[in-house]
Amino acid sequence: MPAQDGNYYTPVIRELLAAQKLMPLDAGSPDRALRPKLEALSAESAFAPHPLRDRDMAMACLAGLWLYHDFLDESHEISQSIHSPSGSYWHGILHRREPDFANAKYWFQRVGKHPIFEPLRLVAAELAGAGAVHASAMFLTRQAAWDPFAFVDLCEACLDRSSPCGELCQKVQHKEWELLFDHCYRQAIGV
Repeated sequence: MPAQDGNYYTPVIRELLAAQKLMPLDAGSPDRALRPKLEALSAESAFAPHPLRDRDMAMACLAGLWLYHDFLDESHEISQSIHSPSGSYWHGILHRREPDFANAKYWFQRVGKHPIFEPLRLVAAELAGAGAVHASAMFLTRQAAWDPFAFVDLCEACLDRSSPCGELCQKVQHKEWELLFDHCYRQAIGV
């Protein structure tokens, strides 16, 4: 469950997020047993009984749910149709995980400055500062603003094994997912 007290999430969303997990830095392996539940979701059904205030942000949440369970193609289909900073953000995370790092950076450039950047910078610094951190990840402890491009580079270094910070990157990625999902959920229902 997201750190922002996801108890206000609808039951269907809480059920899909009940299994806490760290998403892999790569494409991962979809949980095929969840496909029917994800396919049954619409923006309206996922948020019922709340009325939707922003359908694009509701769709962004659906992209995030597919991504959380490693269905990258389905997440991509949704996120590429959302023409907003948050839609571009989901698109960027997706391409970072494919891994298609140049394309991820393209989408992060389209994000601009996102409202979750500052809380993400703070939590990344806390996670990196919680123990001995490899030199390749030290920037997380001292950056003045969240740098999504540097994080893409760090994830790439972890996947090609030139940095041993894979678990740290997964934890930061998880917090990033939580913050972005929570932001989109709140925008979707207008809270």
